[in-house]
Amino acid sequence: MTAITDTTDVVVRDDAGARRRRITRMVSSYGIMLLFAAIYVGPLLILIFVSMKTLPEFFADPTGLPESFQFANFADAWELANFPRFLLNSLIYTVVGTTLFVIMSVFVAFPIARGYVKGAGALLTLYVVALFLPPALIPQFQLILNLGMFNTRQGYILLFLVNPIALIIMVNYIKSIPRELDESAAVDGCGYVRFVWSILIPLIRPAIATVTVIHAINIWNELILANVYLTNEDLFPITKGLIVFEGVYGSDWPKLAAAVLMLMLPMLVLFLFLQRYIISGLTSGAVKG
Repeated sequence: MTAITDTTDVVVRDDAGARRRRITRMVSSYGIMLLFAAIYVGPLLILIFVSMKTLPEFFADPTGLPESFQFANFADAWELANFPRFLLNSLIYTVVGTTLFVIMSVFVAFPIARGYVKGAGALLTLYVVALFLPPALIPQFQLILNLGMFNTRQGYILLFLVNPIALIIMVNYIKSIPRELDESAAVDGCGYVRFVWSILIPLIRPAIATVTVIHAINIWNELILANVYLTNEDLFPITKGLIVFEGVYGSDWPKLAAAVLMLMLPMLVLFLFLQRYIISGLTSGAVKG
């Protein structure tokens, strides 16, 4: 009887110890998540607080809560940065550039993923190597200049038709699609273009959504290329419109923060619309193949 009691006590103690360890791990996990959330959300909250302040309030306490909410900063930023015109330019560059890139990347990634072209592995390796190379601004500038596309919408969009990381994600995701589909389509007389449009694209929607968000954000936030290749104010993207808040004698930080928040909204909406596909697209594109 004593032995049974001792055994029961040991089991109870083990269960209590296991429960404490689970609680400790859970608390540690939530603590780490809260820490990272604070690291990421903190700067965004500061940006929101700054956008609601007057300029004297900002200089008095840059990171504190605003004394009064200055929603007029958003209206002033909208007018000063010429948002209607520059926002339209950014939308044109982003929508056209992303659409062309996604279509081209599907038709390029499919034969590389399947090995239907000679040296498919070497081509994929070149794209991986391109991730670690600096932007070739000088040769790129000479090419655009010789093509007569300097300071044009077409030339600026042409700069965004290559994105190594997006194509790598696409290639690795397509490798997860069964090859038997290709053979069945070929037996049924389905052509290459029809197969890609009708069968492949619906199957790789997570990868397309992921690539779309990555590439669209890249175009939307671009500033260096806009400064190099666009000198006509009528062609400026919205990122160049933010320069008006930088003056010789100082910067209007509250209005600049308001403009940055407005600039962020379109890409945030795009991400929220496509986010259910993005995680699966990234994970499959990272581990397949």
